[in-house]
Amino acid sequence: MKVNSSATGDNGPPILPSGLWWGALGVFAFSLTVPLTRVAVTGGLSPVFTGTGRAVIAGLLAALLLLVAGRHRRRPRAHQWWRLCLVTGGVVIGFPVCTSLALQDVPAAHGAVVIAALPAATAAVTVLRTGERAGARFWCAAVLGAAAAAAAGILHGGNGAGGGLHTADLLLLTAVITGAVGYAEGGLLSRDLGSWQTICWALVLGLPVMTVLAAASAPGSAAAWSAVDADAWAAFGYLSLVSMFLGFFAWYRGLALGPMLQVSQVQLIQPLLSIAWAALLLKEHVTLPTLFSGLLVIACATTAVRARNTPPRFHPVLEETP
Repeated sequence: MKVNSSATGDNGPPILPSGLWWGALGVFAFSLTVPLTRVAVTGGLSPVFTGTGRAVIAGLLAALLLLVAGRHRRRPRAHQWWRLCLVTGGVVIGFPVCTSLALQDVPAAHGAVVIAALPAATAAVTVLRTGERAGARFWCAAVLGAAAAAAAGILHGGNGAGGGLHTADLLLLTAVITGAVGYAEGGLLSRDLGSWQTICWALVLGLPVMTVLAAASAPGSAAAWSAVDADAWAAFGYLSLVSMFLGFFAWYRGLALGPMLQVSQVQLIQPLLSIAWAALLLKEHVTLPTLFSGLLVIACATTAVRARNTPPRFHPVLEETP
C-alpha cells in the first residue's frame, strides 16, 4: 500500500495523480450513457424501464460479485448504511430514472447541455462534505468549463426543445443534483469500503425498489417485447453492465484516490464525448463552433485539475489493494 502522489510536485512539471487517470476512465465509460439512453427510449423501451431495469441487472451482478468475493468483501458498518442510502438515491435511482424520462422528449445533446453542470455541482457537494477548499482559479475554470460545455451542446443543436424551461430540463436538473450527491458521497465512502464494494452495496440496497419499478414499467405483452429493436437492447445492455456497474469501479476509485475536487472536473469532457458519440451513433451534425467550444472545455478542465487546493478534513487515501 502506498500514499497517492500529489497533483503537483515541488520541482519540475506537475505530476498527474492516479486518481485522475481512474476518473478519466470512468468518464469515458459514462460518456455513452446519454446517447445510448436516447437509443433505448426511442427504440421501444419505456423511459422508466430503461432507468430501473438497468439498475436491476447491475444490482444482480453486484449481488453475485459480493457473494463470490466472500471474506474478501468489506461489509458496511452501521453508521455507513445511511451514506450508502445517499449513494443509492443519487446514482442508482435519481440520475438514471430522471435522465431516462427526460431523454424521451429531448435530443441527446440537449441532455449533455444540462448535465454539463454536474462537475461543478459535484465539486460544491465535495466542499460541503469535506471542507476541501479551492481557490478562485479552480472555481473560475470549473464555471467557465461548464458554460463552455453547455455552449458546445447548444451550438450542436442541443436546445432543440425550444425556448423556456421544460419538464425535461427540470428532470435533468434533478439528475444533476442527485448525481452530484451520489458521486461525492460515493467517492468519500470508497475510501473506507473500496470503490467496487461501494457501488455493489449501493446497487444491492436499491435492488428491491428498482425491481418493483422495473416490473411495473416492463412491456406488458409479447408483442410489446418483440417491438423493441436490437439497437435498443444493445444500448440497454451497455447501460446495465458499464454505465451502472463497471464504470463506477473506475470513477469511485478515482474520486477516492483524489484530489476529489480536481478529479470531479475531469467530467467536464463528458458532454463533449457524449456529443461525439451522438454524432457517430445518432448521426447528429457537429459544427465548427462546437469544436472550438470543445477546445475551451479541455483547457478549463486542464486548469481545474492543476489548481492547488487546501487539504481536506479527510486525509489522503491509501492505494486500494485488490
